Formats: sequence, structure tokens, C-alpha cells
Amino acid sequence: MLKIVIAGGFGAGKTTAVGAVSEITPLSTEEYLTEASADVDSLAGIEAKQTTTVAFDFGRLSLPDAPTPLELFLFGTPGQDRFVDLWYDLSRGAVGAVVLVDTRRLESSFTPVSFFEDIGLPFVVAVNQFDGAHRYHPQQVRTALELPAAVPVLTCDARNPNHVAGVLLTLVDHSETNTTTINRAGRAPSTTLQDA
Repeated sequence: MLKIVIAGGFGAGKTTAVGAVSEITPLSTEEYLTEASADVDSLAGIEAKQTTTVAFDFGRLSLPDAPTPLELFLFGTPGQDRFVDLWYDLSRGAVGAVVLVDTRRLESSFTPVSFFEDIGLPFVVAVNQFDGAHRYHPQQVRTALELPAAVPVLTCDARNPNHVAGVLLTLVDHSETNTTTINRAGRAPSTTLQDA
């Protein structure tokens, strides 16, 4: 059983990704956007968005046919920067994170990328290919986000269960590789989460 965090900016597709791949009815804390948040939650580029996650999303995916059978517990974060304190709690005990990126609002991806770099949690970047959005090569996204070569950058459609499952398996593999490298180097894991 592995815990995975799915993070990203406001409107990047986190709730959609959890819902697409979860074998159970996902737990969702979606609430309607109101005028009260109009000054802090910009809808530029995502004008059709009507709801937002206010705590977290939860889903489960079993992969019994994987080389090592897996049961993944998925925790989707709220996307707004004001909820970053909650991300510490959601990340506690996770093996890694997926950062969903919306290239129409790339600036919203810097906070989650920096967060996982700071706490030392392995992560992959998945570029959610929204309908009508310009398609960028993963290397262009890597350069724009100033990601090290070791961080996998993939493209996906968060509505497609196979795409999301592929991203999750890439994360599990990346997390195992990262943990092995750290253990061989004799470095202790980050204590940031333990102190948070």
C-alpha cells in the first residue's frame, strides 16, 4: 500500500485525475466558487470552472497485475497557495507526488514544484493536455519550470484512466529509484515533514 499526493495549481485537473482512475467513488470536498473568492482565485484561462477543492480528494487504485502488486491511496490537494499548510499534512507518509501542470497557467506550477523540492519528496511532473491548449514538448516545460534532469516530465490527459495510471506507475518507479539512490549515498531523508 502506497500513499501518493496529487498536487498542482488551481484548476490543473487534480480532482479529475483522482476521479478518472479511482476504483471507488472518490471522496471529494468540492465546493462552488463564490463571489467571496473572486479577488483571490483568478479564473483567467479557466473561466468555466465552477467548483474548487477545499480540503482534499481521496481515491484508491489497485494494480494486482503490476510486477509487484500495488494498492495506491491517492490524495489530491487543494490548488490555491493559501492551502499550502494543508499540503504538509497530506504529504506525511507519502512515497511521492504528482504535480499536474496546466500550461495555460504555468505560473501556478511553481509553488507545488518548490514545495516538494523543499520537503525532499520525490515527484514527477505531468502536463495535463487540456482541449484547445497549446502543446509544449516536455523538455520545454522542464526548462520553464527549471526542473533537474532527474525529475520525470510526462504528458497526460487527466480524464483518461490509462494516462493517469501510467503517470502513477512512473512516480512509483521514480520514488523507488530515488530512495535507493539516497540509501546508497548514506544520506538521511528530509525531516521537514516530521517537524511540520
